[in-house]
Amino acid sequence: MNPSSPPRKKQIPVVVLAGFLGSGKTTLLNHLLRNRAGNRIGVIVNDFGAIEIDAMTVSGQVGSTVSLGNGCLCCAVDGSELDTFLDTLTRPAARLDVIVIEASGLAEPQELVRMLLASDNPHIMYGGLVEVVDAAEFDATRRRHPEIDRHLAVADLVVLNKTDRVGDEERTRIRDVVVAAGIPGGSAPAVVSTSYGRIDPELLFDPALRPDGEEKARQLTFEDLLLAERAEEEAHAGDDHHLHAAYESVSFVSDIPMDPRRLMDFLDSRPQGLYRIKGFVDFGRGDHGNKYLLHAVGRFLRFTPQPWTREEPRLTQVVLIGSGTDPARLRKELAGCRESDARASDTTQDAAHERSMWGVLRYVQQRDDEA
Repeated sequence: MNPSSPPRKKQIPVVVLAGFLGSGKTTLLNHLLRNRAGNRIGVIVNDFGAIEIDAMTVSGQVGSTVSLGNGCLCCAVDGSELDTFLDTLTRPAARLDVIVIEASGLAEPQELVRMLLASDNPHIMYGGLVEVVDAAEFDATRRRHPEIDRHLAVADLVVLNKTDRVGDEERTRIRDVVVAAGIPGGSAPAVVSTSYGRIDPELLFDPALRPDGEEKARQLTFEDLLLAERAEEEAHAGDDHHLHAAYESVSFVSDIPMDPRRLMDFLDSRPQGLYRIKGFVDFGRGDHGNKYLLHAVGRFLRFTPQPWTREEPRLTQVVLIGSGTDPARLRKELAGCRESDARASDTTQDAAHERSMWGVLRYVQQRDDEA
């Protein structure tokens, strides 16, 4: 890692949206497109069959929809076709903030994830596998498609859709089955319940500042009106109706550098239901003048070193998003990852600090131009 190398260009998260036929994937995708909070979304619709109904449904909602025909994308042996479309969507002119691949209802989602993780495209990062499940037809779907358990085992987030059609006891039973499907010895997927695919977009991507955010006055867009209408509806409803009621968002800020070994212990044993972690980490001395962009989704973890700017305060600032987590406990555990005052002031520990950074550096992706 060369501390004098230029900062990396923006990496666009790529989210895989999967689920069996009729689970509500396209409904969820259209909901995201209508409630995108200023984000620019690229969509790859991977339909199975000659008549791409889903692609036509989505195409009226987004400006750059790419429809992949001629069968299932995951059947591509080397993933070159996927890379071609990703190259198109990651061009700077597209100015996208997130890319969503809506997989065919007959696709093997783990193959799509494998292609993304193996991609040579330096402009993308893995944004997670979201598996949509029809709660009302869950048992029938498992009988027809027993491979659903394998899909659930590799999912980062499971959306229990159509929960308005099942009772509380049944919803709890299905959630328990989904959690139990997690990889043995690994972390279980985060699970959120919803109806009509209405999940909060913040679960999948970060709200982006509008390009015209500095303007004093501008014409209202349809999205502005939709957001205003939703805010008015929520103002007259109970908290259970709010989109954000299904998950917790925890912020942590520290002006004391983080201990690399302690933080890695925390990240290696992330609690059940913790879906996303994002932000910047200050490791103090031994960080080669860099802050570290932390990006974790499900079991995926990545650190990206970036130089501090001259006026920037050296802080650790992270946000944790999940469902069924304990916010107070998360903050306490993160506070315990900070360097002790004794160690932070003892320059004789520099060598030990460098060694403790090895665990972090294992998750720094090395590019060819950095070797």
